[in-house]
Amino acid sequence: GTEMGQGLNTKVAQVVAEVFQVDIDRIQITATNTDKVPNTSPTAASSGTDLNGKAAQNAAQTIKQRLIEFAARHFKVTEEDVEFKNGQVRIRDQYVSFDELIQQAYFGQVSLSSTGFYRTPKIYYDRSQARGRPFYYFAYGAACSEVIVDTLTGEYKMLRSDILHDVGASLNPAIDIGQVEGGFVQGMGWLTMEELVWNDKGKLMTSGPASYKVPAVADMPLDLRVKLVENRKNPEDTVFHSKAVGEPPFMLGISVWCAIKDAVASLADYKAQPKIDAPATPERVLWGVEQMRTLKRTAAAIPATETTPA
Repeated sequence: GTEMGQGLNTKVAQVVAEVFQVDIDRIQITATNTDKVPNTSPTAASSGTDLNGKAAQNAAQTIKQRLIEFAARHFKVTEEDVEFKNGQVRIRDQYVSFDELIQQAYFGQVSLSSTGFYRTPKIYYDRSQARGRPFYYFAYGAACSEVIVDTLTGEYKMLRSDILHDVGASLNPAIDIGQVEGGFVQGMGWLTMEELVWNDKGKLMTSGPASYKVPAVADMPLDLRVKLVENRKNPEDTVFHSKAVGEPPFMLGISVWCAIKDAVASLADYKAQPKIDAPATPERVLWGVEQMRTLKRTAAAIPATETTPA
């Protein structure tokens, strides 16, 4: 898998460390390369930990099972008597260090390397009938955003966003919260400022950082609160029942766009929704403000119908 800052290497190292019950410092990760794995899946669609974590878990479990079988033979116990825990290996009534068992297995000519593989189960799709199960599971999230809008210029500022996101049994809450924060801000930028403009000849004019605006630190909500759903494991057999995170929180940026539209709708007492296309740039927000003002003036100019009782 390709580590691009999303914490994939850390999570995969945690998975392997958990299988062997050793400290994560014992695990060394190297960058992906086709001389190691020539047919990798792309690291995309938030599938990195699901695929690579499960494959690494598969390989680690293969080695662990060889060690258990060796220990059972060597110490003349049953496989159920062998347990890996806290950097130690309990073999019935005695303990040996992980290092010691590895050394004994090496001298016992046990293979201490393995490759792993994982294929997502249960997914299929019949395109001709538009039926099937294209996804292994779903991730859920909710966001509530508060904005303030300047009705004279159309400018706005994010005051606060509260996010609750479902990541199953989180492999690393700190990484997952960071992914939720980053995905949300990216989605917010997509719906508020990342505007594509073409000229009459169809040439893209917003093709660089001088003309295409992406969210920066000053564009983030002044108060951003992220909480992960607790005590809710993924019902499917993913790596330690976790859920993918990265792209799903991207969609929670819709809450900012909705909050802007709702704020503008207040100018007409919430009796209508302004037509503000995405991205909701200050210019488009100002157009929405004018729509609401025009609507309110029109409503005020039409006299209420008087009803005379019979």
